[in-house]
Amino acid sequence: MPVTPTYPGVYIEELPSTVRTITGVSTSVTAFVGYTPRGPVNTPVTLTGFADYERRFGGLAASSLLSYAVRQFFLKGGATAIVVRLASGAASASAVIPGAGDGGSLTVSAREQGAWADSLRVAIDPAGEGAFDLRVFGPSGAVRETYAGLSLDPESPRFAESVVGQSSGMVTLKVTGTAFPAYSGTVSAPIGLPLPDVAGQEITATAGGESHTFTLYDENSPDKPRTLPQLALLLERRIRAAAPTDRAFSAARVHVRGDRLHVLAGDPGAALNLTGATALNLASSVRPPSFPFSGGGDGSPPGAADFIGSPDAKTGIHALRDVEDVNLLVLPELAGEAFDDTRIDVIAQAVALCEEKRIFLLLDAPRSWSTLDRARSGLAEFDSVRSDHAALYFPHIRVTDPLTGRLRDLPPSGAVAGVYARTDVDRGVWKAPAGTEATLPGVRAFNVPLTDPENGLINVLALNALRAFPVIGPVVWGARTLAGADRVSSPWKYVPVRRLALFLEESLYRGTKWVVFEPNDERLWSQIRLNVGAFLHTLFLRGAFQGTSPREAYFVRCDASTTTQDDVNRGVVNVVVGFAPLKPAEFVIVQIEQMAGRLQV
Repeated sequence: MPVTPTYPGVYIEELPSTVRTITGVSTSVTAFVGYTPRGPVNTPVTLTGFADYERRFGGLAASSLLSYAVRQFFLKGGATAIVVRLASGAASASAVIPGAGDGGSLTVSAREQGAWADSLRVAIDPAGEGAFDLRVFGPSGAVRETYAGLSLDPESPRFAESVVGQSSGMVTLKVTGTAFPAYSGTVSAPIGLPLPDVAGQEITATAGGESHTFTLYDENSPDKPRTLPQLALLLERRIRAAAPTDRAFSAARVHVRGDRLHVLAGDPGAALNLTGATALNLASSVRPPSFPFSGGGDGSPPGAADFIGSPDAKTGIHALRDVEDVNLLVLPELAGEAFDDTRIDVIAQAVALCEEKRIFLLLDAPRSWSTLDRARSGLAEFDSVRSDHAALYFPHIRVTDPLTGRLRDLPPSGAVAGVYARTDVDRGVWKAPAGTEATLPGVRAFNVPLTDPENGLINVLALNALRAFPVIGPVVWGARTLAGADRVSSPWKYVPVRRLALFLEESLYRGTKWVVFEPNDERLWSQIRLNVGAFLHTLFLRGAFQGTSPREAYFVRCDASTTTQDDVNRGVVNVVVGFAPLKPAEFVIVQIEQMAGRLQV
């Protein structure tokens, strides 16, 4: 803050710096949109490794090309992926727990659609007056989530719908009516004090078709309980000792809930029924220890309408609209024969989204392009979507399928996206993701091998080739955008030039937001020139631009020549940024001259 001098001496005032650092945005966060049998539908999920994919989407599935593409992406060097699951007709599994009285129920539904949730179970335990506990069992039978003291009162801070809906990562809950949910397991009738005398009386425990009989305690036994908690502990010990090798008995539990005993089998799929010792009313209410889920469905692979989705509902590819850091988009399912008639419609929508959000689209050659001639003739269908925000790769890669151990042909976009990510880290976004460094480890072959002359036929048409060379192995051998065909003469012919421009645009867009609402005068213009110039100079030092000096590599103009008084009056500041991109050496021509031998005189 300004210093107000009041006494003779030295005053120190710290002045705010006019330098605002512009940080480069990410360049290789890859979005995958397509079919998986499991996971949230139309919801972007960020992953940092294939183990994350296995946890959220269930791992590799033979029916999911997306699962193989994600695996290839991480194997080839990718670091961050965003997956959007599409599934037509998928359904969520649920368990309906009837009310203890009439006119109500509790519906617990899986958050994620799919048949996987049919293996879930839920248990309702008493928890005092007007409350209950909820336990959710995972596919393995272990308790995954527990919620205590839930209420059916919408005004309560422990209202079941709100607590479970806001906290659970597995289920949601819906209350219908006001009837209290039926408890799981065997719940006794009220037991008063003093406890009934059941000395010497036999109790039979039945679970999963097995029955075992025991005596709770004998006359004058030191084990004779005096309180309800002592009775619960003794009963639990006797049940467990009756069959120590059967989990339904050996892991059984007995709880005290108010003036009742609550008996649960150790196996969530079995009911534990107790008979005998009628004075304890142990068989007042017998239900399974948990309620199973049912009705889940994986759905079928999505069609064109599922991919296109709705911008308003944020479905399909438009689910990425609210995700800021997406740089690459991969749609591996579009290579299948099912999209032969609708592929271009989906690509057109994807290209429009990519141009709006500064994303680069990686496309796969259709599966039907099984020969070079089919590829050349099939390229005509892409003429309507020849965008500089997309690149097309041919042919398909052949890898070992971990599910079968046999070779399988896969669309290459996932592996190519991994090469993009690896190249960005090793060299920078201005380096073409192609060449002898753009290797594809793990790829055994390609379904259409190409020679040099054949490669030349498709390269001029902006179809990027994947090649295999002796010693080097399989590599990406093309770096043209879809607008990079020779006859198009686009300034965005090459992938690294287009992606470098997208990187600069997004970085400057985010890094100059501080300018908004600042006084529009020369002081602001000089700060803009300083900050943008510093950012570009850093990239120049890293080798991002042509030229041997900054003057040859880039320029930043923001002054009275770019922002007139009329612009100032309208609240506009214009910044002109130019850069000289590095274009890949696609054709290397070596000229050799043979020198004639000199005659010695």
